[in-house]
Parts: sequence; structure tokens; C-alpha cells
Amino acid sequence: TQTDEADRAAAPSDSPRPLLPQDAWVWTLAAAVGIGAGVLLWQLIGPATTGRPAAITHQPHTITAPRSPLPPAAPVITPPPAVAFGEPLARAPDIDRPVQRADFAGTPAPIAVRKLADWAVDSGDPRGLPFAIIDKRNARLFVFDAAGRLSGAAPVLLGLARGDDSVPGIGERPLAQVRPYERTTPAGRFVSEHGRNSKGEDIVWVDYDAAVSMHRVRATNVAERRLERLASRSPADNRISYGCINVPASFYDGVLRTAFATPHAIVYVLPETRSARAVFDSYDVDERKRVLALLTGLGGTERIARSSAGR
Repeated sequence: TQTDEADRAAAPSDSPRPLLPQDAWVWTLAAAVGIGAGVLLWQLIGPATTGRPAAITHQPHTITAPRSPLPPAAPVITPPPAVAFGEPLARAPDIDRPVQRADFAGTPAPIAVRKLADWAVDSGDPRGLPFAIIDKRNARLFVFDAAGRLSGAAPVLLGLARGDDSVPGIGERPLAQVRPYERTTPAGRFVSEHGRNSKGEDIVWVDYDAAVSMHRVRATNVAERRLERLASRSPADNRISYGCINVPASFYDGVLRTAFATPHAIVYVLPETRSARAVFDSYDVDERKRVLALLTGLGGTERIARSSAGR
């Protein structure tokens, strides 16, 4: 301790004097001026050296979308409220016609058969030819004359497999090469024609390319019990053929041959996996009748004619 005090006493007399309290304001002012100058200098040269923006301003701006090679979309036009007849009248533009229906002569028939027969008669789809409807779900055949009157109905045998389409090229294969799941009776609208099979028997071709025809039932294979299947009340056991429509011989000779005396006729085979409307592009005659009655009440024949001409 004494050494330290001695060293301090031996210090030269020209060393800086200690800061006195009366000098503090000078240093405070100098520090403030220095800080202000530093801030000003940073604002002037800071953006150039740091790459940061000098200030952020919130100003409105416009976003320009890139050009598109496609033309602008057409505006969506909402049609005014109208009578909701929709799709069913797509093939019946002349709605001023009186509604026509098939004549079942009191014979019971499933609703799907009645609707299709009514549409065929009302629309004129058979083009003045006799026609037949095959109901695969119930394994029945309905035959109509050219005027839409029922000539008769009978049970039939159909393809073993469930389905509405034929396998491509199946008509060119021998029966022994047709697999069980390929033995379908195709659904659709067919223009039939008369023909003969390999044994010389007369048949009605439904789909020649797929080798599907209507013919008399053959009981050559006793194990298949085709006659017993036809006599059964249940349609579940009527699926046995390779795709052809097997008709009771008496019905074929007494009804089908007479009704289909013309070179051609129309055969409608109802689907079992799709809707009839999807297959035939048909409409509901009952719905057309309701629309006709509504338009008649709104404005009479003149309004109906105007609506018809606009379609």
C-alpha cells in the first residue's frame, strides 16, 4: 500500500486534471451532438450500404393479371323460372300433340313395361312398325302391333349371366367357347329381321352381330329343363340360355310370327343394370301430359303452339 502511494506521489505534474462537476454539461452537449450526427449519417448512407429500404410506406397498388391465351369465359346466364318439365321432353318437342298410349287390353304388366310402351307409341319411335318389349327382370315378352295394341305376352328364357352388354366378338365364337359370365342378353333398341338358323328353322334376329335371336324353345338338353323353367312362376330360374330369347313354341307360332309378319320390327330389351331412360333416351308420358295440361290452362292452344315452335 505504501508503494502505491509513493508511485502516485512521483507522478509527473503535467498529467490531465480530473473531471470537475462544473464541466459535465459540456460533455453532455458533446455526446448529444455526436449521437444526432450519427443518426443523420446512417439515414443518408445506410440504405446504400445495407440494402434495406430507408422507409416503408403503405400505398395502394394495382395487381395486373398475366395475359391468358384463352378467351374470357362466357357469362353464366340463369334462365328465368319456367315449368319444370326438364329432360323427359327432350324427344317430344311438339308438346301440343294429344298424349297417346299403348293399349294393353287389360293385360297386367310391370310399370317399366307400361312406361316404355307408352313412350314408344307417344313418340312414334317404332316408325310405324310392330314392336316387342322384353322385360329381363321378370323374364317376359310383350308383343305389340304397329298401332301399339298388345298382341300377347308370354314368359321367356334369357341369358344365364346378368348384364346389359354383349362381349365384343362373341357372335363369332362357338358356343363351347362362351364362358358362363359372358352369356348375357343385351339391352337396347334393335331392328329385327327374319332369318334361319343352321338347322333351317325360322328365327327372328335381334342382334345379328352378337348372334342373339328370338326362337322357339328347344328342349334338346334334358338336364337344362327349359320347358319346366318356362312353366315356373318364378323368373329366377328363367336364366339359362347363351343370350338368345327362348319363346314358347305355341306363342312363337300363334302370336310372334303373325305380329312380326313385316320384314322388320323393333325390339326393345329393358336393361337390368341401367335405367330405361339412359338406354332409350325416353321420356315419361305422364309427365308430358301434366305439362300439356298446365300449358293449356295458362294460355290455350296459342301458347302451346308458341312454346312448341320455340323448341
